[in-house]
Amino acid sequence: MTTDNVRVTAGWDRPDESVLEQLRAHSVANLGDALDRLNILDGGIAPIWPGAKAVGTALPVLTVAGDNKAVIAALDHIRPGDIMVINAFGYDGRAIIGDNLAQRFDVFGAVGAVVDGYVRDRDIIESLGFPVFARGLTPAGPFKNGPGAIGEPVAIGGVVVNPGDIVACDGDGAIVIPPHRVDEVLAAVAAIVALEAEKDAEVESLRTQLA
Repeated sequence: MTTDNVRVTAGWDRPDESVLEQLRAHSVANLGDALDRLNILDGGIAPIWPGAKAVGTALPVLTVAGDNKAVIAALDHIRPGDIMVINAFGYDGRAIIGDNLAQRFDVFGAVGAVVDGYVRDRDIIESLGFPVFARGLTPAGPFKNGPGAIGEPVAIGGVVVNPGDIVACDGDGAIVIPPHRVDEVLAAVAAIVALEAEKDAEVESLRTQLA
């Protein structure tokens, strides 16, 4: 379906909230290790405010660099638990979202936004507590001409993100988890957490011995 010059593909499956909740218990670093250290977005995409974290279902959006018409159109397709995943081609000359869109994402049930591009209004977005991950900040606003696409696979941070993929983000960055690998990832990350607990206990033992 095409609305004006924004192409829309809808109707993908989303994982159960219980799956997302299990993944929220783990750091992106550990989830990355559980995925063989693949599917991790490049380090240029980072939280715009300290402490931001989110786990949700990808709602992919493709934009023209410096233009957010498709992002605005995507508001009609947000479902609770979604993360906006926006390929803005890494363009640093215009902000693709600001506090106004961040508020709307939140109202419609999105739990975060990951932007391969730039954003603005960091202080307001931080005060809202809405997690946004991007390449950087600029005060310059976007154009709204299109074209764009919603609900199709996009490349973001060097990783292909499909609609319905799970995206986990924290202070280290972001990772993409295909739904069909969730059980495997949860089993692997549990083993990783147990191993790290053993290593932490060894350090504490050494600290005691050397005190």
